Amino acid sequence: MTSNLPVAAGRPTLERSAALAAFFQGMSDPTRMRILELLAERPRTVTELVDDLGLVQGRISSHLTCLRWCGFVRADVEGRFNRYRLVDDRIRDILRLGEAIIRDNADRLTSCLVLAAEHAGGEGD
Repeated sequence: MTSNLPVAAGRPTLERSAALAAFFQGMSDPTRMRILELLAERPRTVTELVDDLGLVQGRISSHLTCLRWCGFVRADVEGRFNRYRLVDDRIRDILRLGEAIIRDNADRLTSCLVLAAEHAGGEGD
């Protein structure tokens, strides 16, 4: 199963390490990560995600667009609504593995000065 958005035209093919970095960059935003976690539980509409996350609809939609373009989620029309779901069950596995690594390595992650500097220069929700 794949995303139901077209592939962007005109972008060069990424080399393996750049493609892998782009894959993880798609998950690097805390809001996008929370959306993935919620969709790992069950498919949801934008309205449900707004209620669950307490963010405005425009921010949720922006993050969902990114997740769709990256191929993590898809939108299926159900009546008047789009219902978002994970494209691939392996995303759940990645989330579970990430949680396990965090449990075993949280002090190292929170003390990384490089990540702290990158986060300080970024946007955020």
